[in-house]
Amino acid sequence: MFPYSDADVHHGTFPYVNLVLIGICALVFLYQLSLGGVGFLGGGGGIEARIFFLTWGFIPEELIRGEPYTTFTTGAITRSIETPVPTWVTIFSSMFMHGGFMHFAGNMMFLWVFGDNIEDRLGHVKYLFFYLFTGVVATLAHFAIDPGSQTPLVGASGAISGVLGAYLVLYPFNRVKALVVLYIITVVEVRAVILLGLWFGWQLFQGLISLGLSSQVNVAFFTHIGGFAAGSLIMAALKMVSGEPLKPVNPRRTYEN
Repeated sequence: MFPYSDADVHHGTFPYVNLVLIGICALVFLYQLSLGGVGFLGGGGGIEARIFFLTWGFIPEELIRGEPYTTFTTGAITRSIETPVPTWVTIFSSMFMHGGFMHFAGNMMFLWVFGDNIEDRLGHVKYLFFYLFTGVVATLAHFAIDPGSQTPLVGASGAISGVLGAYLVLYPFNRVKALVVLYIITVVEVRAVILLGLWFGWQLFQGLISLGLSSQVNVAFFTHIGGFAAGSLIMAALKMVSGEPLKPVNPRRTYEN
């Protein structure tokens, strides 16, 4: 299920930050495509794409060791993968990298649909800090589950999961239009609480059954779980501080006289 529009939210500000975030991810993706060629679209791309992942992706074991890996050897070839910044900076650089076209397109579609609403609610600067902070929390959730992993973590999914959690708290009853691709392609319109609730439930289920199998799983489910939890809790706290009710009114349950 791929959301492409939310029908009920009307905002009064232009989402500059959200578009810049999408633009940076797009530029990095194009650069990765130039390194990996057509094969990168499907998640391959050869040695150059791999070197880029190892250099700028977040590798949990580097944080445990306190120093980065500096070389990568494949066959008779040894290449430098030394990151020219401290290891912790890769927590941020990894947020703008993706592992292939579907990874990139799916993340950007979710960010396009839901991010502008959170930016409108928080304001441009606060939204940027919110996005980056939930991305950090998401990355650290992945780190906590598998601190010895040598596999680079890449993708905007953690930060975007924070956006989804915030959206669920703010607009659970909004209608979201989504493409459903099964045996046929069709369009459905569902409430955000259903769409995002099912999405989070699936991440939690997949995360729990992947425990202890991280080396065999190529999706960082606990990044999604951590980001979603952080985003929803932050937005719930902000609503409580401002005196707003945590649960918005369901438009189907309003009465007229």
